[in-house]
Amino acid sequence: MAKPKTLFDKIWTNHLINKQKDGTCLIYIDRHLIHEVTSPQAFEGLLASKRGVRRSRATLAVADHNVPTTDRKKGVSDKESKLQIETLAKNCKNFKINFFSMQDIRQGIVHIVGPEQGFTLPGMTIVCGDSHTSTHGAFGALAFGIGTSEVEHVLATQTLIQLPAKNMRVTINGGIAGGVCSKDLILAIIGKIGTAGGTGYVIEYAGKTIEKLSMEARMSICNMSIEAGARAGLIAPDNTTFNYIKNRPMAPKGNDWEKAIKYWRKLPSDKGAVYDKEIILEAPTVEPQVSWGTSPQDVVGVSGKVPNPKKETNQARRSQITRSLKYMGLSSHKKITDIKIDYVFIGSCTNGRIEDLRLAAQVAKGKKVSKNTTAIIVPGSGLVKKQAEDEGLDEIFTKAGFEWREPGCSMCLAMNADKLKPRQRCASTSNRNFEGRQGRGGRTHLMNPQMAAAAAIAGQIIDVRKLL
Repeated sequence: MAKPKTLFDKIWTNHLINKQKDGTCLIYIDRHLIHEVTSPQAFEGLLASKRGVRRSRATLAVADHNVPTTDRKKGVSDKESKLQIETLAKNCKNFKINFFSMQDIRQGIVHIVGPEQGFTLPGMTIVCGDSHTSTHGAFGALAFGIGTSEVEHVLATQTLIQLPAKNMRVTINGGIAGGVCSKDLILAIIGKIGTAGGTGYVIEYAGKTIEKLSMEARMSICNMSIEAGARAGLIAPDNTTFNYIKNRPMAPKGNDWEKAIKYWRKLPSDKGAVYDKEIILEAPTVEPQVSWGTSPQDVVGVSGKVPNPKKETNQARRSQITRSLKYMGLSSHKKITDIKIDYVFIGSCTNGRIEDLRLAAQVAKGKKVSKNTTAIIVPGSGLVKKQAEDEGLDEIFTKAGFEWREPGCSMCLAMNADKLKPRQRCASTSNRNFEGRQGRGGRTHLMNPQMAAAAAIAGQIIDVRKLL
């Protein structure tokens, strides 16, 4: 009798081409996503070695990191950003790669575009020169970020040299309380296991709580698997997955769809499959989470306080907390709800989907942004933007005093015009709160979309549950 396999084991085995004595493997890559930041050197390498792209149709390109989110008729003002975007367009044309330009309504953040186009499918191996490729694991795909040299390798060979990962299962049980989103679940997990807790593992998220989540919510969880130190995140495909994919532009059609469904239903982990590590989270115990430090593991429930480093027994951790509090301009025991906010950013590959915007709009409707706070809404793609406008969400936001922007990575990272000034404090729906992540000297507090919208209204961090 065959040994029960995990979802990861099944995908890995199905894509294994060769395994060396030292464990090094050559695996086939089904889909490759590229953007303007990590691809130029890869294409230069291809040209220098006089190589072509092995499977151009297996690659999809967008510009997202450097694109402006204000009036695009003015073009890209930053010379370096403009050059990167133009170079991507040129390379895609030369190598016959499908590219969604800045003017294409399908343009957006690469990890939002892939799923909404049906380019992301269960059971696939998917890579991109971007750490948050883990997002696509929500579909039951083995998806992970790669370096620039690996981008070149995939373009040239459609393969990748890798070591297999260990299996971790995170089981989430119980119902989610009002005001709590999937973002809070993943932040709570990271707070529990730390940013190194998933190192060497692929995390499979399981349990009744996960099964009841929408695809948007699942993507938010898998997106931040990388912040837990994991190689990738996975969720077994089910009817929720299939219903999301069906009729997407690049999804299988007709008989191919039926064949695909038959294969996808065999992907979930077998009963009795053994995991190297097990984590359990009880969803009812999770309240809206807020980061207070400079690492995603620095989180606490909204009813909590900033920690006191003196109570930390581990010297390295004590030093880290002390440094974080100094950078963030926070004192020990300060209530999270006493923290003033200068800026609010709702968007990113973590929380820039239509469901995220709907959640934020529920809070913003009929209210006004604090006069001391700047708040921007950045849809994850042109199609998300259009859908939101069709639903009237943009009017809710603009009437409340939010800025309604064009799609892109925006203030997730300081690679475009959307940056914090030194010491400005931002309530952000993005995924990282490192020093300088949103601009030199900027201070980032990670939270869910409803919490961010509430912070914009109040001008400080508040418990959104009081507004719902």
